[in-house]
Amino acid sequence: MLDSPWLFLGLVFLAVFLLTQGMTVPVFGESSKMRKRLLARLSSVGTTNARADFGSLLREKYLRQLSPVERGLETLPGMARLAQALEQSGSDTPAYRIFLLSIVFAVLAALIGWVITRLPLFTIGLCLAGFSLPYLKIVRDRARRLAKFEEQFPEALDVIKRALKAGHPFTQALKLVSEDMEDPVGREFDLVFSETNYGGDVRAALLGLLERVPSVSVMAMVTAVLVQKETGGNLAETFERITAVIRGRFKLHRRVRTLSAEGRLSAWILSFVPIVLFVVVSFTTPDYLPELFKTQLGKNLLIAATCLGVIGILWIRRIIRIQV
Repeated sequence: MLDSPWLFLGLVFLAVFLLTQGMTVPVFGESSKMRKRLLARLSSVGTTNARADFGSLLREKYLRQLSPVERGLETLPGMARLAQALEQSGSDTPAYRIFLLSIVFAVLAALIGWVITRLPLFTIGLCLAGFSLPYLKIVRDRARRLAKFEEQFPEALDVIKRALKAGHPFTQALKLVSEDMEDPVGREFDLVFSETNYGGDVRAALLGLLERVPSVSVMAMVTAVLVQKETGGNLAETFERITAVIRGRFKLHRRVRTLSAEGRLSAWILSFVPIVLFVVVSFTTPDYLPELFKTQLGKNLLIAATCLGVIGILWIRRIIRIQV
């Protein structure tokens, strides 16, 4: 039986963890309608399956270099998608190692939860939380890297625009971006330049960039380049207009983030009020709360309160996550 506030400490950890993971509003909340519209535009300019075939060849070459056990883990369902997320987050760690690390965290969390509480539901919750920790870190690193790419992207387009006006070819302009700018923009454009420099198609290289950086801004650039290759036109002027639109969009999202600051602060306060009240009551009236830990009804109430708190946090996050 549980006769100590370990359950409460676990609930506090879970609540704070959800707050830190869920209350972050990204600078760029992509519009799903805009994403679908630009994807349809890319399809209309004649995208092929060359990029998918190229990625499959690279995947097969990578699997052949692994041991049989590692190859078996890498071929599990969802591992290819995890490998893509790792690439987008800038990590060089193989996907199967993240999977094994998740299993280790899940087992340790389950053992700790069972030894401390002896509650099956709480143990299962800690097990799931431990299993998801590496994946949540990947998601967070991916979001930060994509946000940094978005901030650097207008400057990269300016470099390309100036290079085109100076008479450099488009591939040479990509090389200038890779040499002059830092990661992640420099690294991504270096991959595009390397692929085209070693005989690859510009279309496939740009689609590879779009696959690694799923952003509306990158979609706009890729669309402009592919349309210009089909119909002609002044690519430097097109890049200048795209840069102006992206900078205006970035300024709009910053303004949205500023205007939603009050809502985010309210979300933090509303989410922490039950925890703060719990702590205050435990100090001011020590004999009032032990019933929650000693009786089955109290434990059920704590579990129900945690579930409702999680639902509330997710709902508040949905409200303050504004897509523009």
